[in-house]
This record gives sequence, C-alpha cells and structure tokens, in this order.
Amino acid sequence: MFLSPEVASYFVAGGCAGAASRTVVSPLERLKIIQQVQPRGTDSQYKGVWRSLSRMWTEEGFRGFMRGNGINCLRIVPYSAVQFTTYEQLKKWFTKHGSKELDTPKRLASGALAGITSVCSTYPLDLVRSRLSIATASITLVAAPHLGTASLSTLPLKPALASAYHTSSSLASSIASSVPASMYSKADLTIYGMTLKIMREEGGVRGLYRGLVTTAVGVAPYVGINFAAYEFLRGVVTPPGKSSVARKLSCGALAGSISQTLTYPFDVLRRKMQVTGMQGGSIKYSGAIDALRSILRVEGVAGLYRGLWPNLLKVAPSIATSFFTYELVGGYSWIVS
Repeated sequence: MFLSPEVASYFVAGGCAGAASRTVVSPLERLKIIQQVQPRGTDSQYKGVWRSLSRMWTEEGFRGFMRGNGINCLRIVPYSAVQFTTYEQLKKWFTKHGSKELDTPKRLASGALAGITSVCSTYPLDLVRSRLSIATASITLVAAPHLGTASLSTLPLKPALASAYHTSSSLASSIASSVPASMYSKADLTIYGMTLKIMREEGGVRGLYRGLVTTAVGVAPYVGINFAAYEFLRGVVTPPGKSSVARKLSCGALAGSISQTLTYPFDVLRRKMQVTGMQGGSIKYSGAIDALRSILRVEGVAGLYRGLWPNLLKVAPSIATSFFTYELVGGYSWIVS
C-alpha cells in the first residue's frame, strides 16, 4: 500500500532532513550560485569563500545569508520526500521485495530514477530560488555578443546586474559604469513576485522549466552515485559494532563529495540555463550544447567547475545535518535493503 506508515515516514523524515540541511549551509549555497553565473575578471567579482561570505554579510547582513533559502526549503521538502520514497520503492521493485539481490547497478538505477522524479516535481521552485539568490548580489553580469548572433543589452540587475555570462573585464567595467541602480522592485524579490515575473516576461509556465533537461541529466548520475557510494561506504566504514554517528556522517560526506565532483559541470550548465532569461541578459543560449560550447570556448574546462570549492565545503555539514535530522525524525529505514 503506497500510503503505508512506512512510506509516510520516508516523506516526513526526508522532508525534515532536507530542510534542516539546506538551512545550515544556505550562505554557501547562495555563494555557489553567484560564483557559477558571475563573469570572470570584473572588479565586482566574488572571490574567495571567506572573503565573499564576509562581503555578503557586510552588504546584506543575515538576510543576505538566507536569501533564497525560504524557497529552497519549500523546494527541498517535497524534493527529499519524493526522492527518498521513490528510491525505496524502486529498490523493492528491482529486487521483487527482497527475492533478488540488490547489486550496485540496481542501486545506481534506483537512485538515478529517483533523482529524475524528484527534480521534475520541484523544478520551478529551484529556478525561482536561483533567480532570488543572484538578484540582489552586487556583481556586474554583462552580456557579450555570442558569435555575432546576439546583440548587446545593458539592462541592470540590483545593484548593477546585467547578465550572467562571459565578458572581458574592460567591457564589464565600461558597461557597469553606465547602468542604473536597480531593475527589481521589492515585490519582485519574493517567491510569489519572482514567479509572476518569470511567467510574465519569459513565456508563461514554460519559462519556469528553463534548463529542466540539463538538470535532469545531471541529477540522475549524481543521485545514483550518491546513494550507491554511500551504501558501499557504509559497508566498509561502518562494520558491525562500529556504526557510530561520526562514521555514518563521514560516509555521507565522502559519498556526497565524490558524486558532486563527478557531476558538477551539469550543475553549472543548469544555472546558466536558468538565468538565461533574466532581465539584462542579451545572450540566449539555444540549448545545453550551445551553453557548453560557449563555456569551453571562453573559460575552458575550469569554467565547468566554477563554484565547486564552496559547494564541497557545504557537503559535509549538509550531509551531517541531513542524517542527524533523519535519524531523529524517522530513523535510517530508507537505506535498509
């Protein structure tokens, strides 16, 4: 029965764990998004993790640390609930309720399908959260001509936000100096306001799903590797009699770091696609392949890993909080084969 007490416990525990873990690392999550979309070589660039966090605190205070976290929690509760529950149900289906062995390929497949299901069900919230995270950051994001096919537009974001892509430092400086103060009203900087703005200016509901395919392609291997690596490490690091909380948390942190590093370029592409339609952006990528070629041409392979360091820094506390909360609320039943 789908809505059995066991399934309900997956939903509740997974949702609580996701919300708590995201709140703890909210400043690093926002910094990651800013570093992913800001251009290289501009004076307003966020450089260094600790220096950038200090700057964020100085310019925006505690609210800056939590910017976008409300919608992130709103997204992560159903996201985690759907992911954990789908993963558990798929494991049972692949093993015919325990009659067959659950090997690594089956774990990878279960995790990948669970990831796709969860991201498709909550994607609009993720896109709005990304927009809110960068809308108030004091970075100059300027659009440059794209192989001669895109005209240059210098509409600002707050306080001087113009686009989210690639440009030279000289071009950024010259355009930033002529940009007005702000283009987002106070009403726009809310979950409801930003959602309406996207739908009004970017093609209705379709605009809320910009970059969905790229996201799904990246999430599938990430979640699959994450689950498979975690359960493998649990067997190695937490043998019978040595399953302390510290050991369990170290397994989660290591598994998350491995899976995130291997699939991080997909995350960068996702953010690029999500901010393509923001006001001030003259570049319109025709798709994920076009965005990938542009990044590789302008920044090289390193461009696909921008923001990785703060992202890895948040993996350990995020996983630690997630598992602690999950154990407190509903136990570790989701990892039992």
